[in-house]
Amino acid sequence: MFKPLRMQHATLWVLKSDAPQAALLLATYGIFTPEKSQAWERDLPETPGDRYMEVFSEAHARLNKILDHFGPAPLSERHTEYEDMRNLPAGPDAPTLDQLTEWNVWLGELWNTASNCEEEKRRIAEALERNTNLLNSVAHFKVLDIDLSWLARPKRFLQTRIGTVPEANLARLREALELSGFLLEIFDTHQGRAYAVAAGPIGRNTEIRGALDAAGWQEITLEPELLAHPDMAREGLEKQSDHLRQEGYTCDARHRAKLGDVDEKLREIRRGMALAEPYVRISSETLRARGGLALIAGWIPLRDVDRMRKALDSRMADRYVLQLRPPFPAERDIVPSAVRYPDWLGPFADLVRNYGIPRYGEFDPTWLFAVSFALMFGMMFGDIGQGLVIALGGLLLRGKARRFRSLFVIAGLSATTFGFAYGSLFGFETVIKPMWVSPLHDPVRMLMAAILWGVGFISVTQLLTIYNRLVSGNLPKALFDAGGLAGLVLYLGAAIGVYQLATQGQYGQAAALASIAGLGAIIIWNWLEIQGGFAERLLTVIIESFESVIGFFSNTLSFMRVAAFSINHVALALAVFTIADSFGTTGRTITIVIGNLVILVLEGAIVAIQVLRLEYYEGFSRFFSGSGRAFEPLVLQGKNESQLRHNQHSKT
Repeated sequence: MFKPLRMQHATLWVLKSDAPQAALLLATYGIFTPEKSQAWERDLPETPGDRYMEVFSEAHARLNKILDHFGPAPLSERHTEYEDMRNLPAGPDAPTLDQLTEWNVWLGELWNTASNCEEEKRRIAEALERNTNLLNSVAHFKVLDIDLSWLARPKRFLQTRIGTVPEANLARLREALELSGFLLEIFDTHQGRAYAVAAGPIGRNTEIRGALDAAGWQEITLEPELLAHPDMAREGLEKQSDHLRQEGYTCDARHRAKLGDVDEKLREIRRGMALAEPYVRISSETLRARGGLALIAGWIPLRDVDRMRKALDSRMADRYVLQLRPPFPAERDIVPSAVRYPDWLGPFADLVRNYGIPRYGEFDPTWLFAVSFALMFGMMFGDIGQGLVIALGGLLLRGKARRFRSLFVIAGLSATTFGFAYGSLFGFETVIKPMWVSPLHDPVRMLMAAILWGVGFISVTQLLTIYNRLVSGNLPKALFDAGGLAGLVLYLGAAIGVYQLATQGQYGQAAALASIAGLGAIIIWNWLEIQGGFAERLLTVIIESFESVIGFFSNTLSFMRVAAFSINHVALALAVFTIADSFGTTGRTITIVIGNLVILVLEGAIVAIQVLRLEYYEGFSRFFSGSGRAFEPLVLQGKNESQLRHNQHSKT
């Protein structure tokens, strides 16, 4: 519960022909993660899964393109054929290379047919769109009772231009063209632009070009389909559009006739690809072979070893050899960490994983994080009403956000509990009598409580640092380093001494001895660890020892923000009531409601961020490296998300 599960290194020897089935069996139970290892490359030079991976990759790419083409509807059903395979004495067989090759060829032919039809449909769609645009264009010429081909072709003495011009520039353009002997005839207007024909004598292009450009003239080029009388052009375009639509219907019919009913075949292939995927991953990460034998290496939780043996016995009888051993000390950095949590702890685990993953054997901080996060949030945001709103909001979460329901509920209930301690209900401090103290009325007590909380929090993290170093076999550092036992003795001695000095006027003798002993051990340890000349070592020891003392002091003072935000919470509520009192009854009520909403959203988010900062920088950074390797078991793609989450995160 507080650290990753104990792991075993598994070496599985099987016949090369049985390797795909062994990979499928391991993936079915979701308890084995392959290990990328080069230790066997010399003795086992063969990689028998290379061709399998190549065919799988090509077939998988084709399958994805086809699914995009046909849509997900035909394949939406669950893969119940193998989803509960672990409960059966025998499950489905992994696809062979020949089966994969057959599927790949079929998928290639299907995609060629589908892509050819798609290309034809795209061509038809583009032609229809072009026709639609031409029909829109010919509509502008419907008032011209003239063959448009006559306007477009060259003439002996007369030139004609067709274009559009902003309506605001018509008068100026007409005057400029008349000076050059041209006439301007408007035949349509649309969205602020006038469609016009400019006609005049040949040979004056240079004279009118400047006038046209200055007026914003845009020339219209008549497409071949428009070179007729507007009525005839429209009739021809409509017939062509009808023909294209009929061609599209014919294409679809031809498409369906060629493809037939592919739904069932696609289901079969998709199921088969999911069954083939474990062997592909095994091949890429660990599978080595020589002759007729193949090796699969990886990690498995110790508690799942018997399940693994029973599964192998039921499917492979005596055609395998399974060798198990605990991790070597030198392997701790590469052993995957598998931790089981109850579902309600999931959002807290996500926030911990956002910082990092515990190394194998290290203390997993998720439980500590959940408790301390809830307590600090409640201390900084204590209010009965607002806490209940947060908890209720968590219960109402839906969809993907539902995963964070427990975080909101726990944080809200913690805020509610501290609201009773502070006597605060939606900012009102006269409705309920405080069970402990009102932060704004006794800030000194709040500051003392925050500092005491900080001392306890840092002491716990120091103990966890010692534990993690002992687990990793680093006894000297666990005892004498500033992050070890010596640092803890120094810190607690200094904390008690400062408290006695503040309350009794003297630094206690026992506290002084503890402080001196801890600091002395740290100085000696640093002196032995640091290499270099005498002066260099002395300077470094002084700086690092001083930094350790200052670090403890500054880290403790960081927790004063717990008190600061609890006081700030009350101060914000007081500001809201001060503003509300300047209005009448209705205005006061509205102001109080809006003020509480602002405090909930704005200050609630800020407090959550501050709590995370304290957790990450004053907590995790002291004992939690976060450099572990996540346990990512081999699983079947067909299993649904909730099942995978159960296998990987749930508590047994």
